[in-house]
Order: sequence, then C-alpha cells, then structure tokens
Amino acid sequence: MRIGIRGVLSLLAVVVAVPLTVDADSTLASVRSETQLQLGDLLFEDQRFWESMSAYELAKEGAKPDQLMRASVGMLRSLLQAAEFNRAYQEAVFLRELQPIDSRVLALYADGLWAAGLFEEAEATYREILDDDSSSAGARHGLGRSLAAQNDLERALMEVQASLTPDAPPEYHHTLAAIYRRQGQYPEAAEALDKYVAGIATGNRREKAEWARSEARFLRSFGSDVPLDIDAVDQVHTIPFRLVNDKIVVRGRINGQALTDLVVDTGAEQMVLSKETAQQFGVRPIVNSLSAGVGEVGFRALELGRVDSLEVATLAVRNLPALIRNPPLTGLPTRRVPDSFSPLAFGLSVIIDYRNHHLTFAQNLPTEPADFELPMRVHRLALVRGVVNEEHHKSFVVDTGGEVISISLATADVLNMRPVRRIPLLAYGTSGWDQDAFLLPGVNLAFNQILYENFPVVVLNLHRPSVLLGFHIGGIIGHNFLSNYRVTLDLERSLLRLATN
Repeated sequence: MRIGIRGVLSLLAVVVAVPLTVDADSTLASVRSETQLQLGDLLFEDQRFWESMSAYELAKEGAKPDQLMRASVGMLRSLLQAAEFNRAYQEAVFLRELQPIDSRVLALYADGLWAAGLFEEAEATYREILDDDSSSAGARHGLGRSLAAQNDLERALMEVQASLTPDAPPEYHHTLAAIYRRQGQYPEAAEALDKYVAGIATGNRREKAEWARSEARFLRSFGSDVPLDIDAVDQVHTIPFRLVNDKIVVRGRINGQALTDLVVDTGAEQMVLSKETAQQFGVRPIVNSLSAGVGEVGFRALELGRVDSLEVATLAVRNLPALIRNPPLTGLPTRRVPDSFSPLAFGLSVIIDYRNHHLTFAQNLPTEPADFELPMRVHRLALVRGVVNEEHHKSFVVDTGGEVISISLATADVLNMRPVRRIPLLAYGTSGWDQDAFLLPGVNLAFNQILYENFPVVVLNLHRPSVLLGFHIGGIIGHNFLSNYRVTLDLERSLLRLATN
C-alpha cells in the first residue's frame, strides 16, 4: 500500500503517540532510532529523499547495531536517488565498516562505489557477491552495467536480464534499455523504457517518467530502419582533419547536401547540431530530450531528431540520432557553437594522429605500440581513471572537444587544499557560463605513469552532467592532454592507448 506524504506525517504522529513494542533491554535512544527509521522508510517510499536523509541521520543516534545498519542502508539509498555522489561514497565506506553479510546490502555498497566513479572496485565487489550468492539481483545488475561499459554487450544483456526479478527496481529496466540501444535494438529498448516508466510514473519522479516516454517515442520513430547503419562496416577509414581552436574539424555531408565543418567530439554522446544546421539540411525534430552540460543553465530540454545520412570521406552512416540545440543559448562569446559528432556513438574506435592530422575510424583497430595504456570504460561517455593529489581516485571524461585539463567542483571540495587560491575564470560550456569556474594551482595529477605535478587545473561545476550520467564525473581531459600523444580510443579492448608524438 502506498502512503502519500500527508499520510506519512499523520502516521508519524501515531508513531510518536503510541509506544512501540520493544525488548526489555531496549533503551529510550533505540526507541527513538526506531521511530526515525520508520519515518525515513516512509519518506523514502514517498520519494522525499532529502527528508528521508535527515530521518536516517537522526536514526543513527543511540541506535543498536542492527538499527545502525538499517539507517546506513536507508541513507545510502536516499543519497543515490538524490545524486549526492560524494556523500554516497562516504556512506558506502561507513556501511562497509559495519561488516554486512547480506548480499543485497553488499550490492548497495558496490552501487555507492559505482556512483563515485570507482568502476573497477564496484565490479570486483559485484563478482565477489556472485561467488557466494549467484542469485543476487543487485550484483547481477551491477555486473551487467559494468560489462556494458567495457563494450561486452552480450554478456551485459544476460546479466541484466537475470537481475529482473518481480521486485527489481525500475532502474534495472532503464539499464536494460541502454544496452539494447547500444546494440541497435530500438524496439526492445523502447519496451524496456515502458517498464521503467511504469515503475516511476508516480510521486516526485513523474518528470523522469515523461523524459523516458519521450525517449521511447523517439526510438519507435525509427520503425524498421536500422539505426547507425554503417556502410562497409569492416572497413578502416583514414580521414584528414584540421585543428581549429584546439578542436578536431573534418568535412562532412549531412543528408547528402553540401560539405560542412564538423567537430569530432568524444565528450558528446551523439551527433549535436545547431538549430540553423538542422534546418539547412532538413533534420526535423521528433521529440524533446533532456540534456546537461557545463554552465549556469544546467539541465536543458533540447530537440532530438534523426539524420538520414552522414558522409565523412569514406565513412558513411545512415539513421543517426542527433541532438538539436533548440532553443539556442544567448549571451555566449561566439555566435555559433560548432556542429559535432562522436565516432564512439557509432560503435567505432578511433585513432587520432595529432602530428600528421589524420583520423582513423574502424570497429576493429590494428594493435599499435603505445607508451601508456589506460583502462577505459564507455558509460555514455569515454572515461579513464586519474588520481588527484596522490589519494583521490576519480573518473575523467576523455573529451576531444574540450581544451584543458579540468576537475569538478566536487573533486576540488574533497581535496581540502588550504589556503585555497581561487583564481576566477570566465568559462562557458554547452549550457552557458559557468559562474563557479576558477583556476586551482598546485594540484598533482596521475594517469597511470603520466604525472602532472604542481599543476594548475580548471575547476568546473560538473554536478548536473554527473546527475544525468548517474555517477560523479571527477574531471575532463581535453586537447592540452591528448595532443601530446597519438591517441587510440579502442572500444574492442576497452583501452585508451597513448603513444608519444
């Protein structure tokens, strides 16, 4: 039975007024903890996650060991739903210190690691759980999500399907939809989104449900057309490029029309067009989609349409999803933000030869010698591990459309650098001006054996993009990092390979 928030408040009055049945050795403090636990559970069920956090925090005071475990579980679940990823990680560490043995609790702990961008540690925990309890739905879902980020889509699909028990959280269906979409199975992805919507269509998540319905309508609009249909799929494509303002620019044809400049941007999930370009080349909007980027606007409702064909030299792709920047932002320093695409969104690996200004696209790239290899995961965006100030492990977006090395505001907060010398910056991104941006000197960064010591980094507010992706983005590595190397983003092997120019 579902209880609304008014019912929660009414029930709280009853809980306070009517003594609870307690064991003889229970203390008044544990009785109060039980009251707060019941309130927290009711608030969580009513999707009032911020209020439930307060209740669970109060429940920890004077709690018995079992109550403390329940309070930490409730707190972590609430933090994950509220996208408070740094706090979720801290709570996950606290929960693990309580030494839970229940597979559901351990899977929740691993979810906290995942939300912090600690993907390897999360996967290791999911696997440990499954070694002892192969029926753990939470661990199977987590492992499936992790396998998908390593482009092992068939095994990922099997794991997530196995996690879909009758009482599975609706988010598991959303993960299933994401895997189907990457496989190009749009009808199945839309069906999975319908099940996700059915699980969240009430309470405070109605808006999420509407966005999911919109995505399902978009996927169904393809009908029997094959999405991301690549001609000569086994071909290796070598394409010249220009560097313009530290961005990789190629010439391409949209819908068979005149050549136009396109930025190769691995920091975008899909093709992105301006309103003017979409109108010029006949790309019509189908639905609205939720987008988030760096800048004060944060979340934006933009149009989502379909490009019938894209040709870039010998590469030809049909039926591409394309985000249309409409309504456009105003007040930016440039009149027109460049149009872009990401080969990773097509399922293609890419070699970027900055010295000779050549790109190579292919599903299966030849193995080349490299000076450095960084494990890479693609969870909507390409990500690698970096270590900040010798102890803080964070996930960084590999962004060929970006310019500098940056860390997130949340990452800067945990560094606890005092005195903090904040040098204000004028920075803007896809969602406008970032009023929180500043330059932070004296930071140490490590990417495998690549070291940046006493280095000034740009600090950006990446909270909203993190919310959209479902985990904490620790930072971004752009042109200033990548251009020092011959860069290979290898989807098949889940590696970022770097060879010194």
